[in-house]
Amino acid sequence: MTATPPGFEPVSRSSPFADLIGPVWQRADAAGLVFAIRAEEKHCNVRGHVHGGVLGTLADIAMGYSTAFSTRPPTPMVTVNLSIDFAGRAEKGDWIEIHTDVQKVGRQLAFANCHLQVGENRIARASAVFNVIVPAREATA
Repeated sequence: MTATPPGFEPVSRSSPFADLIGPVWQRADAAGLVFAIRAEEKHCNVRGHVHGGVLGTLADIAMGYSTAFSTRPPTPMVTVNLSIDFAGRAEKGDWIEIHTDVQKVGRQLAFANCHLQVGENRIARASAVFNVIVPAREATA
């Protein structure tokens, strides 16, 4: 396996599920947050390619974290829709980056897009809609 590229560090916040597919890495760039993993055998299907479910999970995590942490304080939210289109593949050993683009964080919904790439090759694009979680005390006010 190749070393982690410069500027990446472990995600600042994880979950038991994300830990199963990790380690997941992140770095900030001018456009926002970039997430990444080094593809391992545990990520691959029987054909030796990274499973589409892993790529979908990474897209969901990247867009969710990027969208939530685009506000101060972070906005709590849950995914209500995720769409992904596959345009290529990743294999064991590949460094997969997820570049995110937060479109809007509203009072009830938030929207984001991302693309996944190996090197300069885009392998998937995804979009998501999130439901902004309003604390109970605010919902009844």
